[in-house]
Amino acid sequence: QVQLVESGGGLVQPGASLRLSCAASGFTLDAYAIGWFRQAPGKEREGVSCISSSGVSTWYADSVKGRFTISRDNAKNTVYLQMTTLTPEDTAVYYCAARYFPGRAVLGLAPNDYNYWGQGTQVIVSS
Repeated sequence: QVQLVESGGGLVQPGASLRLSCAASGFTLDAYAIGWFRQAPGKEREGVSCISSSGVSTWYADSVKGRFTISRDNAKNTVYLQMTTLTPEDTAVYYCAARYFPGRAVLGLAPNDYNYWGQGTQVIVSS
């Protein structure tokens, strides 16, 4: 059974850091492009960052550029999102998504381009 499981969310103060993980089971991630998305209450799901299957290419939304870093460890079948300097505007449920897309190019951050999704992990940034 193909499954993506996010972890690492929590309640943190502004300025703190968190590292989210996206672990795959039932398939190997090394030929899959991965995207991280988030959805805040009352807002649409937005793309945050994505990484190519090879890991050589990444892309970030302007709102997180310079603060978030996406990476992957294909040997561990896991993708990470390191988040630093968190603000209350980063509060959301964070999802990872995957699509078979081998190569060096990123897939982009249109949710409809991904066909496997995790259940999400909640991040709350509040003082």
